[in-house]
Amino acid sequence: MKTQVELLQLLSRLLALPAETEWLEFKEAKDNFDFTKLGKYFSSLSNEANLNRQVAGWLIFGVNTHHQVIGSNYRTDRAHLDKLKKEIADKTSGRLTFREIHEVQHPQG
Repeated sequence: MKTQVELLQLLSRLLALPAETEWLEFKEAKDNFDFTKLGKYFSSLSNEANLNRQVAGWLIFGVNTHHQVIGSNYRTDRAHLDKLKKEIADKTSGRLTFREIHEVQHPQG
């Protein structure tokens, strides 16, 4: 598990990229995010990360299309957020799921 400092450094590096990539997506996800879309992103980002020899694919909520951190209220309760791993596993072949779901405490949200 990464520390908050490590997560902030990683987020800064990802935000500094000139654009989203095949293995990186930013979404506002203000209060909710469509589960079907989430599943599609999960599949696409993980496959593209593998094809591009990345350690991981990233779907980052609380960031707008201009790479500005705006925060997110998506599943603010940690237990509800952790249930997402099981929900994704229940809908994928081989019960694949996220390796980890990180929460970053960022000054802008």
